[in-house]
Amino acid sequence: MGLYEVVLVAYLSLLGLLSLNGLHRLWMVWAWWRRHHTVSPPPPERWPQVTVQLPVFNERYVVERLIRACAELKYPRDKLHIQVLDDSTDDTTEIARAAVDALVADGLDIVLIHRGDRVGFKAGALDEGLERARGDLIAIFDADFVPQPDFLEVMVPHLMAEGIGMVQARWGHINATDSWITRAQATLLDGHFVIEHTARNASGRWFNFNGTAGIWRRQAITDAGGWQHDTLTEDLDLSYRAQLAGWRFVYLPEVVTPAELPLDMAAFKTQQHRWAKGSIQTAKKLLAMIWRSGVGLPIKLEATAHLCANFSYPLVVLLSVLLPWAVVARIEGGGSLRGLLRIDLVLFISALFPFLLFYAAAILGANAGREGRRLLLLPSVLALGLGMALSQTRAVLEGLFGEVGVFVRTPKSGGVGASAYRAAGRGLVGLEVLFTLYLSAACVYVIAAGYIASLPFLLLFAAGYGAVALGSLR
Repeated sequence: MGLYEVVLVAYLSLLGLLSLNGLHRLWMVWAWWRRHHTVSPPPPERWPQVTVQLPVFNERYVVERLIRACAELKYPRDKLHIQVLDDSTDDTTEIARAAVDALVADGLDIVLIHRGDRVGFKAGALDEGLERARGDLIAIFDADFVPQPDFLEVMVPHLMAEGIGMVQARWGHINATDSWITRAQATLLDGHFVIEHTARNASGRWFNFNGTAGIWRRQAITDAGGWQHDTLTEDLDLSYRAQLAGWRFVYLPEVVTPAELPLDMAAFKTQQHRWAKGSIQTAKKLLAMIWRSGVGLPIKLEATAHLCANFSYPLVVLLSVLLPWAVVARIEGGGSLRGLLRIDLVLFISALFPFLLFYAAAILGANAGREGRRLLLLPSVLALGLGMALSQTRAVLEGLFGEVGVFVRTPKSGGVGASAYRAAGRGLVGLEVLFTLYLSAACVYVIAAGYIASLPFLLLFAAGYGAVALGSLR
């Protein structure tokens, strides 16, 4: 087998693997389409005690808004207990304390718990708060979330059923229209919350608490072994341990809790890096336990697909390297290799089309068809996903071989514009620039060779890496 044949076999093998991921996305769209709407149970005769936990670290722009929103939650005041779990090292603590003191004076049961260290990061703060919590139910909101006043009234009744350990709401987006980056992020998140969560919940598979905008039964947390901080995704880790312990979850996509999207590429990379690295750490920790458990094969398969989803990023990086050479092999290798174009197109479409359908369904599902023009953004959504492959591959490798690492928060601005908070780094921007130049050169080559059929795919990859690199530099 010659060099050109080796390149094409490797390239087509990668496309085949990515096509499996695409088929999984098609299954999710099908399961989402067949969903049944959750019936709202009646209010309980006696409302249970709820503790609302607000983990905060250096959030001067949003902490007061968060506290005020939670103070306006409609719930019996004698059954509501709010904890501000503050690990801050800046003036966030003073801002939060002033807001808490004012609400205490108004008769609200709210307390600020400030730790002198960040042991366990968010998981450590939640665990310490749990020791002092009064509620049998634990609601959690991150700093940039703004819960609707009826959040508890709508969510709590679902936890009254036997065996329900957690109820999760859908994330909304406060600033989705600020830029192309926030618009693309909103679509990516809608894919997770509108399609993935709904498909898993409706089909009886497991899904996860997303760290915020949900309510836990305290006993479910305890039965699962409590909050642990040996991964960067303590929410994902606890979710799977709780479901292994026999607790069931409920997802309510109609309950939307708005939150702030990262404003720039560096902040987006910080967030996505933590999520990808943490999911691989959770897979290392729990997959063997899941497969040894007595749950059904469909649950085991879906859990594996879920926890290992980020392994697609290294495949995309390898595909980015091989794509130009696969084109060269077909052009220079003669008619026999050009005949592989049909196989190439079938595999590429089967890898790409499901993602277009997946995010199109997410857009229409999130907006009930009211914003069909958002469908025009699908190329930018795909480009952003492809362009993130390098930084996400690093996260996957760190999750596999590195230490647990530091929980790096995503900077928020609270809509004030310029922020004093900055993302920890810009990621592999130099390598992203090189990939942009490499794939752009391949575009020039296929135009000169008259092999235009491969140009759209090359342009998509080049645009993705270029957009992420440029956004990081800015």
